[in-house]
Amino acid sequence: MQKHILLLEDDEVLAETLRELLQSHSYKVNVVHNGNDAVDASYDNAYDLYIFDINVPDMNGLELLESLRNAEDSTPTIFISALVDLNSISKAFEIGADDYLKKPFFPEELLIRVNAKLLQVNKDIEYKNLRYVTEKKELYIDDKIVALGEVQECLCAVFMQNIGNVLDKTILMDCLINPSDATLRVALNKFKHITGLSIKNIRGIGYVLEKS
Repeated sequence: MQKHILLLEDDEVLAETLRELLQSHSYKVNVVHNGNDAVDASYDNAYDLYIFDINVPDMNGLELLESLRNAEDSTPTIFISALVDLNSISKAFEIGADDYLKKPFFPEELLIRVNAKLLQVNKDIEYKNLRYVTEKKELYIDDKIVALGEVQECLCAVFMQNIGNVLDKTILMDCLINPSDATLRVALNKFKHITGLSIKNIRGIGYVLEKS
């Protein structure tokens, strides 16, 4: 079944960019540009995910989510905001946010976070002779479990949940303890050696695990 997303974003250009990206990956997206319209949309429709900016007209995103949570609406919510102060971020999670993405960001990074919330929930992802159990974050090769360290486990989750999507290296850097270009190359080489996966480097753009 197609997943339904409510996107609250008052920057119309950014909203349309995100809408097109999400729809190209088979999501159904409703876009609103102010808090009041978001309230109306949330009451008129059942959504699988909310994506809210904070600084929007009428009612800001934090007030909106707080009112929804008080109304026992537990829909997963991702904030996208230029507010980077700890008070705003802490408030967002305190009232029930699931994720917080700081602007500016690559649209593909939002897609990755959306996929993590909505795709393959409690399902296995199969790719060639590999099987990734999303619920347990376990990787199997030829039905034998593979021991992965923390970094490799993170890379595995990102690539397996985004097969066919080109991933900017900054996204992969989030998996590293001490991020750098050299560390990322070492981590990817180790990951490829463990899994046998062919991860392609798109020079100047990023990395991709191509569809089989």
